[in-house]
Amino acid sequence: QVEMVESGGGLVQAGGSLRLSCAPSGSVSNIYDMGWYRQAPGKQRELVARISSGGSTNYANDVKGRFTISRDNAKNTVYLQMNSLKPEDTAVYYCNMRRFDLPRLVDYWGQGTQVTVSS
Repeated sequence: QVEMVESGGGLVQAGGSLRLSCAPSGSVSNIYDMGWYRQAPGKQRELVARISSGGSTNYANDVKGRFTISRDNAKNTVYLQMNSLKPEDTAVYYCNMRRFDLPRLVDYWGQGTQVTVSS
C-alpha cells in the first residue's frame, strides 16, 4: 500500500515562507501528476497547485506569484514553496498523487500537514 509522506508544515508570521515536501513511501511508477490541496476550517478542500510528469503546472488564482510547485522525478518528490504567506493561507495542506492503473487514474492522499500563518 502506497502512502504519501508529507513534511514541512508549521507556524509562520505573515510575510514569511515555508516549504512543503511530499513523496510516496515506496517505489511507484506510472505517475500522472502530483499536487497540493488545502482545507481551512469550515471550508471545502481546494486545489492549491498541480504539476504533471512533464512539468506543466497550474495554480489557484490566490496563490499565483507567491507559491511555486516543483517536482523531482527521480525521487518522485513534490515540493511547494510558499512565500509571502498570508493569514488566509492557514489550512491543512494535503499532498496528492495520481497514477495510472489502467484503465483509470488512482488517487493517493497524504495525511495532511498544518500550516498556520499568524498576523
